[in-house]
Amino acid sequence: MSKTPQAIRGTQDIFGADAEAFAFVVETFERVRKLYRFRRAEMPVFEKTEVFSRAIGETTDVVSKEMYSFDDRGGESLTLRPEFTAGIARAFLSNGWQQHAPVKLATHGPLFRYERPQKGRYRQFHQIDAEIIGAGEPQADVELLTMADHLLKELGIEGVTLHLNTLGDGDSREAWRGALVEHFREVKDELSEDSQERLEKNPLRILDSKDRRDQRFVADAPKIDDFLTDEAKAFFDAVTNGLDAAGVKWTRAESLVRGLDYYRHTAFEFIPDEGSEAAGKLGSQSTILGGGRYDGLMESLGGAPTPAVGWAAGIERLAMLVGVVEAPPIDVVVIAEGEGLENAVLAAVNALRRNGFTADSVATGAVKKRFDKAVKLNPLQIFSIRTQGHGQSGRGASKEDMDRVLEIVADPIARQR
Repeated sequence: MSKTPQAIRGTQDIFGADAEAFAFVVETFERVRKLYRFRRAEMPVFEKTEVFSRAIGETTDVVSKEMYSFDDRGGESLTLRPEFTAGIARAFLSNGWQQHAPVKLATHGPLFRYERPQKGRYRQFHQIDAEIIGAGEPQADVELLTMADHLLKELGIEGVTLHLNTLGDGDSREAWRGALVEHFREVKDELSEDSQERLEKNPLRILDSKDRRDQRFVADAPKIDDFLTDEAKAFFDAVTNGLDAAGVKWTRAESLVRGLDYYRHTAFEFIPDEGSEAAGKLGSQSTILGGGRYDGLMESLGGAPTPAVGWAAGIERLAMLVGVVEAPPIDVVVIAEGEGLENAVLAAVNALRRNGFTADSVATGAVKKRFDKAVKLNPLQIFSIRTQGHGQSGRGASKEDMDRVLEIVADPIARQR
């Protein structure tokens, strides 16, 4: 016999309790995004490679090392999406969604990055994503962050704190960037190889380096607060005041940055508290939801200047924090206590389902064992159909009989739900 192919490294088959937890995250996200009036959007799984290289940046690890890119039969370079924001921005520009601005969009689905698989990190992974495009006011940031906090609470995830920083406006960021280059240039030879490479192109990335060689120089690096314009400071104050008013707890994280030039103002991550159950479940992969304001992205894709802010979260990581989610119990199992009653059972099950009850049936196999099989399914109710004249519903095929089925099972189930 030929050998069965195995799953590709870094992918996963999700089933059972894991699949229930995954579905619970998605269903909760869908419910919450409707409360906040975010409109559903769907984009292609692959785009022209330039969508991501121009949006994410040629110097980033995602573009230079992790993207799944290939030439199609027409010789055009295409890439499986490594994140949502660039594709959403492309769709916003190419489909004329500007007419709906400000527009609140939400989506979820698979993403692809060629990186080393580890706990909570896969080469095909899934995210939920929320964006507000065309709103430059700090209230948009507050709404997104409030929605994220609300979602985590609805998922029952505790021991997680919002870490918040400002990158300032364009003038603030440019002045800060220059000061960082000057600071790290003096110790360039003592920095890690990655940070030496980033120094001139992307110095903000050095601030969130995990390499010990870099961290000793980060503590006394110039702080963004020293370079904020009055407008940038007022923006950040409005965000933090709005979060306080909404009851969202946050902490300042001065080293939290976004390296690309189109990011502005708010940057944030929800991170498990040290020693919390959430931190224990996720291990070293600490960020469970993150995002920021990216007011310059549309210009990098050839669009007009358009303010925007968004966040994304890994479904797998959220599902790990949610833990075991059991499938809800079946409302009714219909069994046939005799032969030749398959159609009657089928009619009863269909009537139940069409009236909003989850239902299954046991109508084959040894008659004596059917009730035992039904009990193992652990339904709220078991309804039996017997031979005509001896059962609760006779043949169960007429409308009157089906009404009788519903009448018998509805009230007891309602009381147990």
